[in-house]
Amino acid sequence: MAALGWLTPRRRSATALSVLAGEASAEAARKSSQDTAPRDDTDLGVQGQEPEFPVLGDDRAAAFFDLDNTVMQGAALFHFGRGLYKRKFFETRDLAKFAWQQAWFRLAGVEDPEHMQDARDSALSIVKGHRVSELMSIGEEIYDEYMAERIWPGTRALAQAHLDAGQRVWLVTAAPVEIATVIARRLGLTGALGTVAESVDGVYTGRLVGEPLHGPAKAEAVRALTTAEGLDLARCAAYSDSHNDIPMLSLVGHPYAINPDAKLRKHARTHDWRLRDYRTARKAAKVGLPAAAGVGAVAGGTAAAIALHRRRR
Repeated sequence: MAALGWLTPRRRSATALSVLAGEASAEAARKSSQDTAPRDDTDLGVQGQEPEFPVLGDDRAAAFFDLDNTVMQGAALFHFGRGLYKRKFFETRDLAKFAWQQAWFRLAGVEDPEHMQDARDSALSIVKGHRVSELMSIGEEIYDEYMAERIWPGTRALAQAHLDAGQRVWLVTAAPVEIATVIARRLGLTGALGTVAESVDGVYTGRLVGEPLHGPAKAEAVRALTTAEGLDLARCAAYSDSHNDIPMLSLVGHPYAINPDAKLRKHARTHDWRLRDYRTARKAAKVGLPAAAGVGAVAGGTAAAIALHRRRR
């Protein structure tokens, strides 16, 4: 895929793969947002006071929401993996391995580069040879089975406030752009920026375009999309739970820390960013465990990790 040439000069360095991943994700988001279904306005209810922001009618502003533990409890890729396993896309040992990687992330609070590479390669090998349309259709079913009940009402209300103000709203996630697009559509959002897997004639090749949309790559995707759409980053908002998204949050004029991890909470307080926490007090107090994680991502992943550890002893 050729570079799109949308990027403005950067104040910091970015790898070529990050830029390529960001541009590819922005292009996919723009295509998918042209055919967005009517939004579902049920079960919204803003918690607490009405926010002063967003500004009604500011069409040069937009909002960008991280997905995992910000909009939805737990990891979208994990829930998607559960659905694929149920449909016999891969074997039990692969699910146990993936659960172990998820448990490591939840308990350690940081990504292990080797785990991330392994998870990426495993996911690509699973979808290789399958049609994009097939995964999109399955994604709709998996959303109903595992994801719909895990949407945070408070974060969804924040997204709805931007929509009601006449602004566009995108998800920004390392999850595959296809599943991210399904979630965005079901929530009535404009579209999604996600990791782009290469496909030829509608069939996955087993390779990525660039790299996973994670960390700096998310910032590149947001930068590319706002440039292409004629938006003003200083008037845009971004929302995330993770310190890994500080590059994306730092791009916009209105950064929000949602259900933040310890590092992001500290950074947000230092830089006077707004915070929102929709977790219970007990969960929010658990340092190192993203408290928005759902039963499937934490309890299931931890149980699998313990089981694997016992087998090896």
